[in-house]
Amino acid sequence: MGAPERQGLYDPRNEHDACGVGFVANIKGRKSHEVVASGLEILINLDHRGAVGADPLVGDGAGILIQIPDALLRDWAGKEGVDLPPAGEYAVAMCFMPRDDRAREVAVSQFEHFLKVEHQPLIGWRDVPVNTAGLGEAVMAEMPVIRQAIVGRGLNVKDQDAHERKLLAVRKQTQNPLAELALKHGLPALTQLYLPSFSTRTIVYKGLLLADQVGTFYEDLANPLTESALALVHQRFSTNTFPSWKLAHPYRFIAHNGEINTVRGNVNWMNARRRTLESDLLGPDLNKMWPLIPHGQSDTACLDNALELLLAGGYPLAHAVMMLIPEAWAGNPLMDAQRKAFYEYHAALMEPWDGPAAVAFTDGRQIGATLDRNGLRPARFIVTDEDHVIMASEVGVLTIPEERIVRKWRLQPGKMLLIDMEEGRIIEDEEIKASLSKAEPYADWLKETQFKLEELPEIAFNEALSNDTAQLLDRQQAFGYTQEDEQFFLEPMALTGEDPIGSMGADVPIAVLSTRSKLLYDYFKQNFAQVTNPPIDPIREELVMSLVSMIGPRPNLLGRHAGTHKRLEVSQPILTNEDLAKIRSISELLDGSFRTATLDTTWDAAEGAAGLERALERICREATDNVLADKNILILSDRRVAGDRIPIPAALATAAVHHHLIRQGLRMQTGLVIETGEAREVHHFCVLAGYGAEAVNPYLAFETLENLRVRNGVSLSAYDVRKNYIKAIGKGVLKVMSKMGISTYQSYCGAQIFDAVGLSSDLIEKYFTGTATTIEGVGLNEVAEESVRRHRDAYSDNPIYASMLDVGGTYAFRLRGEHHAWTPETVSSLQHAVRGGRSDDYRTFAAAINEQSERLLTIRG
Repeated sequence: MGAPERQGLYDPRNEHDACGVGFVANIKGRKSHEVVASGLEILINLDHRGAVGADPLVGDGAGILIQIPDALLRDWAGKEGVDLPPAGEYAVAMCFMPRDDRAREVAVSQFEHFLKVEHQPLIGWRDVPVNTAGLGEAVMAEMPVIRQAIVGRGLNVKDQDAHERKLLAVRKQTQNPLAELALKHGLPALTQLYLPSFSTRTIVYKGLLLADQVGTFYEDLANPLTESALALVHQRFSTNTFPSWKLAHPYRFIAHNGEINTVRGNVNWMNARRRTLESDLLGPDLNKMWPLIPHGQSDTACLDNALELLLAGGYPLAHAVMMLIPEAWAGNPLMDAQRKAFYEYHAALMEPWDGPAAVAFTDGRQIGATLDRNGLRPARFIVTDEDHVIMASEVGVLTIPEERIVRKWRLQPGKMLLIDMEEGRIIEDEEIKASLSKAEPYADWLKETQFKLEELPEIAFNEALSNDTAQLLDRQQAFGYTQEDEQFFLEPMALTGEDPIGSMGADVPIAVLSTRSKLLYDYFKQNFAQVTNPPIDPIREELVMSLVSMIGPRPNLLGRHAGTHKRLEVSQPILTNEDLAKIRSISELLDGSFRTATLDTTWDAAEGAAGLERALERICREATDNVLADKNILILSDRRVAGDRIPIPAALATAAVHHHLIRQGLRMQTGLVIETGEAREVHHFCVLAGYGAEAVNPYLAFETLENLRVRNGVSLSAYDVRKNYIKAIGKGVLKVMSKMGISTYQSYCGAQIFDAVGLSSDLIEKYFTGTATTIEGVGLNEVAEESVRRHRDAYSDNPIYASMLDVGGTYAFRLRGEHHAWTPETVSSLQHAVRGGRSDDYRTFAAAINEQSERLLTIRG
């Protein structure tokens, strides 16, 4: 019943869910069993937001998070003769243990070993009483052994917060190496060890249960001694994925309704911080916790891990949530200047976890909820005269007489509800954010450390737009330009400033089946949020959309010293040649704050196709050397393309360097700018962004636009043509982002929201790590051969390529162009058959359609 291994078209990385979430909390922090019972009632009333399988007794999972029930555990301790420390000085680890006896023995040994290593005393093990009546057979077959470990506070821990950090170190060291241990001991069941919670403040009761089963399955929850001032509940609907015990919510800090669509990139960026992440609070324990976000988890589990890290690093709960899920600030003219400075400052620290989300969160002292910047998930709350706050995905989850309700409202886009039970009050969104915004002089720090590229002084620059048509044609052909690129993309964008629109559907073969040379971009298909996410309208919802990009190194996420960290910001990621010249000269412009290095992404034509792999190894090696030499902006440039130099496909060069630096833990110490003659369509820029490009200079597109302007007598100036083109690309990128429910370029950058269709697993694993590829296809050799072929045709004496670009034929049928399923012959024969009622013409049409599989136009033939 748990998520299986990757196989066929299934990939556990696609685990997302859409659910019902809610909580009840006493504002004054008064604990009672009534709060727990009310939480379970909310869960039952959210039952319709969950799902069941073919077996109605198998749900997608449900659970409840409460404060540690001290009275219950003290009663257990008295019966067992265990000396239980005062509340707050011991922790409870809720453990899902393997059913296999030997695996469970090793799991317990592993956990107890790291408790000893970290000097945290084990007080005892408690078997959690459960009632399995009414559970389905499939649920019973997968049910773990559920036990609680009671752990005291070691003498090396000074307070409760320090104890929480030490428990995190124990849990990470216990769980992270389980896959290796399972192989070592030949015990695959060992990977089933999972700790839903391990805290001195909270405990999670969850499982592969129906909403009404949680309160009956866990007998603790029916015990009057189980008291809490809060109850956070969740009913899971695993939209297109597998239900399992561990994927049920709540997690350790959050319960979530929605999708985090940028999760691949968020996890990559977190892993990239390995060498730059330091914390005075965590000290050497931080190095014991890697990977901070293990691969193969659901999006919510990853978000929970990120929040957990920020809290352990010393951020207050509300502060950490605002960093992860910021409200729209870049284009909001009504936002207070101090609050905008807060968000802008943190934009360099943490990329947003973007997507439609209603997130409820708690650390056991405060509880709250927030919505994504678009407000694409519902959340409503009421306050009663008994000091209870009830929040849920919908109204009516508890029956409260109207006269007892003192306030009712809904969460708005980007807003936060926070109940501080230690202070005994609701802290309003305005107060939370005003307080945090004024806590540090963020605006002053930005004035001293932030530089906007457009505000930097202009430098002397001679624009090298060649008037040599033959030379331009050679380079266009080397980068695979066609007549359609000029006719259907570049010229319309230059004239109108709009992303061109075509008819829906394509009857040409996918790139891997095409007989023509295809750019690497064509092998990547943009994902879209197909299940649970309403698309954003990037035009009407312009306020929440942002193309702002940060170029350069990122500060230490946990250092709290980013006020001295220099940052370079661009309002949108498409750079003119003048912009790139500024970046190249930025060391002189900004007194050495930024230092650039240009890496040549071409290779010697004499080496042929075999030279591509060596060229990739060279640029990765040079990237490492330059970062270690304190170069904090790398420019990947293919401007040296010539008769004796072949350009590396820009997407391949970008992804190779990006992932190489991530693996070395160096990616956060440098920025990536791409100077390429290859990119010209919106999709090209999206692929480059998806694999880590913080900005792109499409120099050959600009030269082509100038050539078209002069050749076709366009009345616009060269400046206006470039401006329109950049505007059109920006609109197109926003449109693509919005289909995935992503609002900011910072979230999209590095998010890898693509499926590779027709690329080999070896190529993907090495250079596009983490991208899904399900049907295999070409490898590095074939990519190299296509690059060599384009280059050879461009610089050869072949008369076909001497005076004009290839016709293309992708968007319209052309002789000597791309193959189409619908040809003039098939259309003509069908029209004659229908209009003239001629069966011979229909048979001609049918034969042409039925026999076209011989041309290999589709995957199925």
